Amino acid sequence: MSLPIRNVAIIAHVDHGKTTLVDALLKQSGIFREGEDVPDCVMDSNALERERGITILSKNTAVRYKETLINIIDTPGHADFGGEVERVLGMVDGCILIVDANEGPMPQTRFVLKKALEKGLRPIVVVNKIDRPQADPHGAIDKVLDLFLELGADDDQCDFPYLFASGINGYARNDLESDNMDMQPMFEAILHHVAPPVGDPNKPLQLQVTTLDYSEYLGRIVIGKIHNGTIRMGQQVALVTETSAIVKGKISKLMGFEGLKRIDLEEASAGNIVAVAGFADANIGETITCPNEPQALPLIKVDEPTLQMTFSVNDSPFAGQEGTMVTSRQVRDRLFRELETNVALRVEDTDSPDKLLVSGRGELHLGILIETMRREGYEFQVSQPQVIFREVSGQPCEPYECLVLDVPQEASGGCIERLGQRKGEMQDMQMSATGRTQLEFVIPARGLIGFRGEFMRLTRGEGIMNHSFLDYRPISSDMETRRNGVLISFEEGVATFYAMKNAEDRGAFFITPGTKVYKGMIVGEHNRQQDLELNVCKAKQLTNHRASGGDELVQLQAPIDMSLERALEYIGSDELVEVTPKSIRLRKLAKKLAKR
Repeated sequence: MSLPIRNVAIIAHVDHGKTTLVDALLKQSGIFREGEDVPDCVMDSNALERERGITILSKNTAVRYKETLINIIDTPGHADFGGEVERVLGMVDGCILIVDANEGPMPQTRFVLKKALEKGLRPIVVVNKIDRPQADPHGAIDKVLDLFLELGADDDQCDFPYLFASGINGYARNDLESDNMDMQPMFEAILHHVAPPVGDPNKPLQLQVTTLDYSEYLGRIVIGKIHNGTIRMGQQVALVTETSAIVKGKISKLMGFEGLKRIDLEEASAGNIVAVAGFADANIGETITCPNEPQALPLIKVDEPTLQMTFSVNDSPFAGQEGTMVTSRQVRDRLFRELETNVALRVEDTDSPDKLLVSGRGELHLGILIETMRREGYEFQVSQPQVIFREVSGQPCEPYECLVLDVPQEASGGCIERLGQRKGEMQDMQMSATGRTQLEFVIPARGLIGFRGEFMRLTRGEGIMNHSFLDYRPISSDMETRRNGVLISFEEGVATFYAMKNAEDRGAFFITPGTKVYKGMIVGEHNRQQDLELNVCKAKQLTNHRASGGDELVQLQAPIDMSLERALEYIGSDELVEVTPKSIRLRKLAKKLAKR
């Protein structure tokens, strides 16, 4: 007799505490043995996830509560990884929407909630971080209800159950007056409000692939929910591909989930989420079914990308010095391999064999891909991100974003002015008693390219900026996104303190003395709006005369740290970011320099 099942996804805006709450559920479910060393954010297993404190890939886990198997899927909160959210929502019968008690619903909350409501799910709302000093749990519930109504939720969805929780302290409560100190109310809410999976174990097999994994021993592993039928180890099955072709195969390994481990299964029936090996070419959205009666499930539809950039072979003077994967074939193979697991990504060939057009959901989505590749030893260069225009009802349209800023009150005027220049329209403005202002804008996606660095300067690093895709609208007029010019090296060599100190009044540097530079490399930002070429390798002429005051300690201003995301936002249309395992460099296009 198989256990009763509940399949539930945890969705929320980035940094509202999804992974911390899953930690608490796992620890209190008894799956870890006593004394076992369990790290924080156990579901964020990827190195980049731990470094950045965000969830990038959706993960499966399962716990048992009162003889019920609860499959939990932790999803990313950032809209750039919405492709992960969209496909896993098809595996579950309910979802837990987590909202910060202080911030309330944010742009990505709208995005993930909209996807859940479209699937017909009835979310359980959890107001997290109620232990914070400025928390307003009831205010957050009211805002969530407003958001449900705004997104067109039906009466049943609007009558949502809700809980109050503190993930970091490991408790959930049905009301604020309760003194409960464990997660039992959340387990009970899942049992009572999430419907058991529908599916007939006696019908022909239908399993839809929603996630892909890879093992050196088993090859490709596909993860998905069994919609109908029963699957057995060693069973002969068929894969219905995107093109409706039927590929016959055999289940070489069948696994289920328990805690953080995968366990071997002999069989599993409708409603279970399982991992299957045996299909080397299976892709997301395809159906594993009965070979005698192959019946495909509808393919998973994922929103189209909104941003694109060109990946090309590194042709700078320093090419090939730091990377091991440098040829166009190696970069091309790696990008097309990424397509197997990254459903929101698109890769297209161009008229040049050394260039590929890569499209994604946003700067973070593409930035994570670039960072992953450079850590694997790849060396290449990328162009400025460009928005993807699309024709809707015969009219050229561009993507628009919903932008929410949380800024100190004294910085709000400057932010409104700059966003007005970038065609942003303010929708809402709220001031809090803490001296901060929350601003909401609708803005073309191209108006946000390069804005984050400017925003950080305007708010002196104290601002919080969140945005998510809204829809496609008719193209707005040209916008002013001008930034200052750049400082360009016209010599190849090593930057010297002497040369940089003499040029310090011209602008701010991105490099430090001792950095290797080449002709055309961008070394800093000019104080004025035109570019300036200078020699940062010039050495001090040695004489036998001692300069007065020469023994005084002279220091340079701290350089601007150009991280990968900041570099992608910063570059102009005639500039490139050179990416290697050891360095991030900015440079001018070679043909632009030739004209100068």
